[in-house]
Amino acid sequence: MRGTLIFAGSSCPALTGKICANLGMAPADAELTQFSNGETSVRILTSVREKDVFVIQSGSPKINDTIMELLIMISACKGGSANKITAVLPYFPYSRQSKKKSHRGAITARMLANLLGVAGVKHVITVDLHASQMQGFFKCPVDNLHAEPLIARWIRHNVPNWKEAVVVSKNAGGTKRVTSLADALKLNFGMVTTDKKRGPNMTASMIMNHLDGIERQPELDAITDRIRTASLGTENGTLVGEEAQETDPRSVADAQGSPRRVNGRSPRPPGASRSRPARAQPPTEQDEAEEDGAEYNDQRAHEVTRGRLVQGHIVPDDFPSPATSAADASVTEEDPMSMSHASSFFASQPHALGGSGDAVSSDEEEEILKPKVEHMITLVGDVKNRTVLIVDDMIDKPGSWIAAAETVVKRGFAKKVYCIATHAVFGADCLEQMQACDCIDTIVVTNSYPIPEAKLRNASKLVVLDLSFLLAEAIRRNHYGESMSPLFLHNGD
Repeated sequence: MRGTLIFAGSSCPALTGKICANLGMAPADAELTQFSNGETSVRILTSVREKDVFVIQSGSPKINDTIMELLIMISACKGGSANKITAVLPYFPYSRQSKKKSHRGAITARMLANLLGVAGVKHVITVDLHASQMQGFFKCPVDNLHAEPLIARWIRHNVPNWKEAVVVSKNAGGTKRVTSLADALKLNFGMVTTDKKRGPNMTASMIMNHLDGIERQPELDAITDRIRTASLGTENGTLVGEEAQETDPRSVADAQGSPRRVNGRSPRPPGASRSRPARAQPPTEQDEAEEDGAEYNDQRAHEVTRGRLVQGHIVPDDFPSPATSAADASVTEEDPMSMSHASSFFASQPHALGGSGDAVSSDEEEEILKPKVEHMITLVGDVKNRTVLIVDDMIDKPGSWIAAAETVVKRGFAKKVYCIATHAVFGADCLEQMQACDCIDTIVVTNSYPIPEAKLRNASKLVVLDLSFLLAEAIRRNHYGESMSPLFLHNGD
């Protein structure tokens, strides 16, 4: 592409090389060094005057150094009279800090967006932002590409019997991402939720088990029985008492206030006999649809499976609670302090600044690994003898992934588990723990975040998808002013 220069940051030289190879060009020359005190130095070794410049930089273990390097490279190109500077960020740093977690917290992602604007960025290309609302932080256009078409294509080609699979979210905050992939593949979806409010004693658990047996209130049962009896009497051709005409759910009033039937038949005149059987008529499709709609089932879903989670792992039902001690065992059920603690179980916990639970979702890993706290984990959806695809935007810590995998296998009796994410952050020994987990069969990620070669060699379950074609096409379309919409479409192959 004439008039275009692509600069590679120090975080992802391999990915930048693949992008340039797909575009048929070489990376532009730049010298990236550091002084002895850690300061970053950048020298642009080619002319950028009136050129369309793309700077590719992703996350890395030294994230703050890479951010500073990116800002200095953008400022250097701006000082060199570049016509347009586009920041290509396969993984956007600080994307998990897009909202306040406390009253004295900082929205760091917005601050980084402001820094990029001040440095001279005119366009941003990234992949799978942690929260799509982050695009509003920028004063320049943002192309938030999705790895979903690439992941869906890999699933269709590499997952045996994928049409019977179930897409599962490992927390409530990722349901939108999961349902999008499930809709693209026309699959069922489920969800795993972890209750982080369970206390040290079992009083709250006993109360919840007692409430599980309560399906509805007696008053509602009486009303439902009256409606069902009236409906059955009407189907047999006989109105049951005065209540049949009053409670028939298929009778409505017309414009003049007179009652009429929904299916077009007028009601029985007031002087007609109530006990005379009506003329038998074959049921129509409309009548069957109305009966299905009237006799709905308000019972709880049967595809709900619960389990006990201790230190991030599923344990049997008879496993002793880690918080149970001699002092706890001496507390009777009627003890006021015990009941007070149980009542606090039902009290709604305030989220960060009164917002949704997403603001505190980053603390989930630490919560489920606490040694003296037992959690209740719930699986919603039927995964028995099916392949499960656990999907999220990134893999950083292994706790919630292993807990979700053990839940669908040991409680839901799933056949095979795939852990799928776009950004392979793999903090500390995350990849090693997921590799050692017997319930996880395959880990699928992309190369948006650099993975050390040592980890790649030792992870037999790891599959890395290449984003270079997606990013190269985005750069080409951005340079020529073409639409980005085709990059979001799913190919049928």
